[in-house]
Amino acid sequence: MNDTITSSSASSAPSRVTLHLGHLPSKKDIKAPWPRTPTRVDPNNPPWPAYRGYHEYSFAHATMQSRLPTILGKAIEDATRTLNNQSPEEEVIDLVQCIERMGELMTDLSGNAKLRPIVDDNEADVALWNKEIAKYFQGKDFMNAPWLFAEAYKYRRLHECFSVSKFWRNYDVFYRQKNDTFSRSSDAVFELSMRFAEPFKIAEELSRAEKLEAERLMFLELTQVCLWGNSTDLSLLINMTEDQIKSLQSTGGDHLAATEKNILGNDLTRLWETVKELREKTGGRIDFVLDNAGFELYCDCVYADFLLQSGLATQIRFHGKRFPWFVSDVTKKDWEWLLNTLVYGQLFPNATDVELESLRRLGRRWKQYEKEGKWVYEQHPFWCTGYTFWDLHSEAPDLFLHLSRSDLVIFKGDLNHRKLTYDCAAPASTPFEVAIGPMASAAGAPKVATLRTIKSDVVVGLGPDGDRIAENLDQTEAGWKISGKYAVVLLSEGRPGEKVRFA
Repeated sequence: MNDTITSSSASSAPSRVTLHLGHLPSKKDIKAPWPRTPTRVDPNNPPWPAYRGYHEYSFAHATMQSRLPTILGKAIEDATRTLNNQSPEEEVIDLVQCIERMGELMTDLSGNAKLRPIVDDNEADVALWNKEIAKYFQGKDFMNAPWLFAEAYKYRRLHECFSVSKFWRNYDVFYRQKNDTFSRSSDAVFELSMRFAEPFKIAEELSRAEKLEAERLMFLELTQVCLWGNSTDLSLLINMTEDQIKSLQSTGGDHLAATEKNILGNDLTRLWETVKELREKTGGRIDFVLDNAGFELYCDCVYADFLLQSGLATQIRFHGKRFPWFVSDVTKKDWEWLLNTLVYGQLFPNATDVELESLRRLGRRWKQYEKEGKWVYEQHPFWCTGYTFWDLHSEAPDLFLHLSRSDLVIFKGDLNHRKLTYDCAAPASTPFEVAIGPMASAAGAPKVATLRTIKSDVVVGLGPDGDRIAENLDQTEAGWKISGKYAVVLLSEGRPGEKVRFA
């Protein structure tokens, strides 16, 4: 048989085959599924698509293009202000060099430079940073790398500007901003101090059931105070007026009742059952992975004070940052400043003697908790790396083991939530336990709660109807994911009963 096609037969063949599909079912309007979770997850390949600086539709773009240069510019202004008050020549020259390095960082950030390794400045996180850069981000630039990593990298580079210096290694370019914001929060500060200066007591004449209900209601309100205290995030509220800050910090009961409807993923009741069960087992340890200094930290302390007084916990451990981070994150200096300001400070010149005494009593009690070991402040190097918490068990096994011994770990704020969930475009209906990966599923994973006002693109844990809820808000409230108007309180049961093994 001759397989050769003659030129005449080739020319008579139709150039295109057309099928008539009139007897087949009509086309359906099918909604595309969310992108498939990759089988291999790594810092440049998160479980759902990463937000990157070049995504113009996302908050990542606004942050990398506008917010971070603005924040860095204010940091340079702060250091320059300090420079102008110095006199010893050696210290002046040293600070001038710090400012010059900040200028180089601004050039890299504005010019979208490649991500270079971190200079060895004797910090404990250098090896972790450079391993991650070498393994996953060779040749990547600020806009091309996942937003979460690029943003963290910028703050680590900012620290490097000072950490290689002789005199200014521990300088905090955000310190003035943090303290000033707390000083402008007087209304909300005294709203709480006047209520909790004295150890709280529940009326003796109440029945056991009535006492428990009173405690439950107080727990729910204080959890909301702790949640909405996150509204004062300096990196987002750079140009906010004093009245706007007061509005966000309102802690009145009516305001809290109105805001609960804005908690889109709401595990408050489950959280209460968790801590109540903890007390029934004679109490235990609760950890706070802290977010913002100032008013939010103050709210965290009021909340932790209540947990101790009510017996819902017997020890609280607070985890902060080793150096200035994301503008307003808590450092050891911020922690000490807050407690000492309450006891000794004169930050509120218009306050009454009674109001000032309420602050002093709070501060003295909290400092006593520290002396007794009931409150412990810690600062592990891992919290200031570019890794998400999906990698906590592998990159910081000592910290994971430490947290696994806690009865409940509460992660505060937007950045911690982004790191828990890998900061990627997961559907809003994704269960919290799925979104946080190994922090829920790894052997020894503790119970994890997140208290987060929503200020960035990632939103999960809204329940089976979560995708529709998110779509409706997309259509009716542009910018709802970055406004701080909405929040989530989510809980993962973890796997605390299992023995932790590390290779």
